[in-house]
Amino acid sequence: MTTPPHRPRRRRQRSLAAAAAASVLLLTAACAGEEATEDTPEVATVIGEERCETNRAAGTITYITGYQYQSSVSILEAIAADALGYFEAVCLDVEIKPGSGDTIGNSQLVSAGTAHFTSLGNEAEVVQANNAGHNVIGISTYGHVPIASLLTGTDIEELKDLEGTTLGHKGMVPAPLAAMLTEAGVDMDSLEIVEVGYDPSVLPRDQVQALTAFRSNEPFLLTNMGEEFNEWLPEEYGVVGSFGVMATNPEWAEENRTVVEDYLRALARAFDHCQENGEECVGYAADLAEAGYDSEHNLRIWNAEQELVKASTPDDSTRGYIDLSLTEAEVRTLIDNDQLDEMPELEPLFDPRYLEAVHIAGQVDWPGGE
Repeated sequence: MTTPPHRPRRRRQRSLAAAAAASVLLLTAACAGEEATEDTPEVATVIGEERCETNRAAGTITYITGYQYQSSVSILEAIAADALGYFEAVCLDVEIKPGSGDTIGNSQLVSAGTAHFTSLGNEAEVVQANNAGHNVIGISTYGHVPIASLLTGTDIEELKDLEGTTLGHKGMVPAPLAAMLTEAGVDMDSLEIVEVGYDPSVLPRDQVQALTAFRSNEPFLLTNMGEEFNEWLPEEYGVVGSFGVMATNPEWAEENRTVVEDYLRALARAFDHCQENGEECVGYAADLAEAGYDSEHNLRIWNAEQELVKASTPDDSTRGYIDLSLTEAEVRTLIDNDQLDEMPELEPLFDPRYLEAVHIAGQVDWPGGE
């Protein structure tokens, strides 16, 4: 098997312009006759009174982030939707809780009804969660490209050069990266594969010769350190993937259909706002995280991921769309890398109806909005 005729991306230190700040949007009339106080801005509903009452009857809706208050796709827009009053505008009381990064553990909480929504890393994790006995479904997928990348030193000119070296990971080698290495003809048995945690400096210190990464995170951290490296992308080897997946409990969703639809409606509205006002939205995340939040780095995360969403969403598709043919190809990488025994029936694990219900011609339906 030969290596595809392309070169890795060589990354060097560079500056990134910050997104322009914008003022917070305040809506102007109270929901269902509620009076606003001096401390609470008035918020106009964008749904009918009956629907509003149905949503309010659901009580507090708990969303667990994928990882803390990181400004990633599927996390930042939820934080912004809350801060901008979009959840209130659809009569939802949403409580946002920071996840630890254990997305499969988060899916267990959603399955048990302890939480109602959570962000998963990719569509394969929906399948893995169900395989572990957690009853969840994917209801939107923002990114249709692998978020994982592989970082190496600049001396690695093709992936087969890694044979006989050490590869570091954070818990497991992501399936798209394993598929990429296999596609490039790398003898996986020749690699020493070790868990190294989250400090990317192990790569320039030569403790490992390859490092699994999130392309919106570690590359920026190493660039800030002034380090040079090569970045290898799975899609350049024909490997499919996804990121920014929102999941919920299928039984609860069926019982609370308007809640799920309007939750996604508010997220879509917030995504649109944050595309143009990234710095403002990251500021909302920083407010929740309080001390020690790296706003500059998180703005880079958001900008990188929302650009990937834009680039991987066809012009004629709704942002967040689900394509089960792509899902099947992604799950196939789990089977090929012995992380799953067989292909499950995928249709019951993903339900695009909730997202489709709040979009018209690919645009979020926000009555009264511009």
